[in-house]
Amino acid sequence: MGLYESNYLRLAALAGDLQALAASRVSSVAGDCTLVLNVLGRARYTSELLLSYLLPASGAAAVLERVPDLRLRVYHDARLLEACGAEATGPERELDRRWVRNMMVNKWLEYCAERGHSFARGGTVTPSG
Repeated sequence: MGLYESNYLRLAALAGDLQALAASRVSSVAGDCTLVLNVLGRARYTSELLLSYLLPASGAAAVLERVPDLRLRVYHDARLLEACGAEATGPERELDRRWVRNMMVNKWLEYCAERGHSFARGGTVTPSG
């Protein structure tokens, strides 16, 4: 749970009050890809988010790909953030897959903060979709 708490704190540092997020937010900094945070859904105690970089698609001009397109679940009451993954595809244990996925999110959020990304200050609010 310490990792999920760290993920929550790192995203909150980038986006501000996670319960107040609505629609989509974009963060652009010089020398890095555009970072997009989409609110997919909300419930009383949770939110579903999608965090992505916008990267030029290989071989296509003016087309952008969303990579890695990570689905995140925020537990507001517990102040936890979990990276949710696809169905199991290999022989690894589920706990191991969750650990790797959430460690990657933790390091990526740290990297984004170091690059100067922010959804809270200077992030552009765009319509969902």
